[in-house]
Amino acid sequence: QVQLVESGGGLVQSGGSLRLSCAASGRTFSSYAMGWFRQAPGKEREFVTSISWSSAIKRYADSVKGRFTISRDNAKNTVYLQMNSLKPEDTAVYYCAAANSGLIATIEADFGSWGQGTQVTVSS
Repeated sequence: QVQLVESGGGLVQSGGSLRLSCAASGRTFSSYAMGWFRQAPGKEREFVTSISWSSAIKRYADSVKGRFTISRDNAKNTVYLQMNSLKPEDTAVYYCAAANSGLIATIEADFGSWGQGTQVTVSS
């Protein structure tokens, strides 16, 4: 298990950019695949993107592909989400999550540790 803390959320205009960070504690951070999920008001939490422990494999939801980029720095115990060309429909609470293994994962049930979330609001 690892503890995760997200940061970098805020209010941005449509077309703008934000970079979210997720700081993890734990000696074995590099052993876990990581992911980002989001939850908009009145909707279920949905998968956004994930990355394997070595960064060799990345997955993106169709809704964000080409606009969002996930990356990680294992030396800093941090995973990032670069969000470009933001749209109002991207408005949500964004959650960082650590998977139960180093294998790539996209299903919520495969992630065992979660951050508290950071709010991203995109105005039109």
